[in-house]
Amino acid sequence: MFNEAELAVLRRAYARQVTFLGNVRNAALERAYAEVAREAYLGPGPWPILRWQGHPPRPGYTPTPDADPAWLYADILVGIVLERGLNNGQPSAHAMWIAAAAPSTGEHVVHVGAGVGYYSAIMVHMVGSAGAMTAIEYDPQLAARALANLAHAPNVRVLQGDGSVTPIAPADVIYVNAGASRPAAAWLDGLKEGGRLILPLTTARNFAGPLEFSRPSGAVFCITRRGDDYDAAFVSPIAVFPCEGMRDEASEQALAAGFDKGGYRDVKRLRRTDDVRDEECWVKASGWSLTYH
Repeated sequence: MFNEAELAVLRRAYARQVTFLGNVRNAALERAYAEVAREAYLGPGPWPILRWQGHPPRPGYTPTPDADPAWLYADILVGIVLERGLNNGQPSAHAMWIAAAAPSTGEHVVHVGAGVGYYSAIMVHMVGSAGAMTAIEYDPQLAARALANLAHAPNVRVLQGDGSVTPIAPADVIYVNAGASRPAAAWLDGLKEGGRLILPLTTARNFAGPLEFSRPSGAVFCITRRGDDYDAAFVSPIAVFPCEGMRDEASEQALAAGFDKGGYRDVKRLRRTDDVRDEECWVKASGWSLTYH
């Protein structure tokens, strides 16, 4: 097995690799990936690694050959609840989304769908001891794991519950780690002035198969509060586990129509109304819309 000094070198190389793959230049984020031990959040090895196998390829898990943490320092998905197909997300993708949110020293981050707490810990590292983290996880067993994993950090609060309605203190960053069909009022209301919401919007078929870049069924947007207005910017396509409590059929249908027609990359604004002309909208559903102006 690699010793701690060797693992430190591997973590630095991993941090550089995943930030490069995520097209990110953020020194604080790279340091966080280099210094937060992934194995501390995933339980004892060997670990199940998601791989696409067979013809046609289908997802399946292959255990690492042994419990050496070195296996974890690559841009891979590690299973955390195998029977549900739930994984510790892809490091380069999270690097891209965290960089879009840009947590900084002293800020309050809310992580909705915190899982086992690894990416919460990355963001805690970025905000430092002067900042704060509220990590919310719907699944009771995962919430218990996150609570244990983050117990060393006095500025972290771990809550079990529905992250779309859990009361939160005003946040600089709300990082949603599951696919919603619409933005939750609690997230938009919970942002401070200039606060950033990482919002994955997905259709019902999003988690049914591999990510299709030519025909996406989910997209991540960064929403920035400007008083009573909300700027919106496309970040990336996404395939992600559905967000409990934030699925409604009308919004899913509107999103499906939006993805079919294209134009999601041109979205500029989130409006808390559907009183907008159709030609101005990428998506419009009851009470909200994403528009081009």
